[in-house]
Amino acid sequence: MPAKTLSQFVIAIGLMACFIGRHTRGADAISAGSEPFAVAVNPATDKVYVANFGDASVTVIDGATGATAEISVGARPAAVALNPVSNKIYVVNSSDNTVTIIDGTTGGTAKVPAGRSPVALAVNSTSGRIYVANQSGNSVTVIDAAGGTAEVAAGREPVAIAVNSLTNKIYVACLGGTVEVIDGASNAVTSIPAGKSPIALAVDSGRNRVYVANRGDNNVTMIDGQGKTRTIPVGKQPVAVAINEATDKVYVANAMGNNVTVIDEASDLTADVSTGSTPASLAVNARTGQVYVTNLGSDSVSVLDNWTNTVHTYPAGILPRALAVNPVTNKAYVANLKENTVTVIDGREVYNVIRAKTEQ
Repeated sequence: MPAKTLSQFVIAIGLMACFIGRHTRGADAISAGSEPFAVAVNPATDKVYVANFGDASVTVIDGATGATAEISVGARPAAVALNPVSNKIYVVNSSDNTVTIIDGTTGGTAKVPAGRSPVALAVNSTSGRIYVANQSGNSVTVIDAAGGTAEVAAGREPVAIAVNSLTNKIYVACLGGTVEVIDGASNAVTSIPAGKSPIALAVDSGRNRVYVANRGDNNVTMIDGQGKTRTIPVGKQPVAVAINEATDKVYVANAMGNNVTVIDEASDLTADVSTGSTPASLAVNARTGQVYVTNLGSDSVSVLDNWTNTVHTYPAGILPRALAVNPVTNKAYVANLKENTVTVIDGREVYNVIRAKTEQ
């Protein structure tokens, strides 16, 4: 996938179905910048950071009041992550090959170079290092706590990245068909074969496992701490993965299956749960057992109960592209790409609705 098609790919998935029917707003909505593309939450400060792909900005939302502020970043910000320990926020600027570092206390910014076409990043809050996947550069940029950078060669077209802070290993999903494993101490790289077009991955630090969604193979590759793999079939065109380490369950959003596959880590048994149309991203609230799924094709968010697999679906904005959860306040924040808003869902309401469904 050429770097210039980064947003086109995601938008195209949703356009298959998103304009069928009439859009209805559901939960509270907060205005953001142009084309909100990614979102991250700092539970320690109750601040939400929304990367606006269309206007080179980040919208900062105060979770307590709903007040917003805008911070300028680089061109085409495509991903955002934060370090809750240092209260620093990192924004990948895909068009100018940089990362903007935001001081969460002062709002001040600094910019550091990345590789060609950076598209994803992950933070190791233990070491203070940040890892940036550079799709066209076939590399990962390593940013240390002081802002210094190093470049590490990766596989072909790295597009997703995740960190196991307990083992200090970094896992990079490459569309070319591999997962590159970076040793956080030495930056040495080991390549592990995955399925066709691995596009997303998630780490279970406790079990020392990684689950990789292979978009082209309709399966997930599980990689253990020794680098051994096994394959688990899922639904059609898996594009996102999330893990609830408290319950040892893995959730895989299947974009063309209109469902989520739930994998039991202890047994590898799977169950498919129907969602809205074209599920695209996932977020887990481990405290409540709620799993949030954005549905690009139906402009909605499905909320799955971890214990019963009961689902309740809320209307969102147009093309809900990404979301993040604050487990402390029990709120979910949904970035609506084509409405320039963020939908806020109160998890307490979700709990009451799902409980009523299970008691019927």
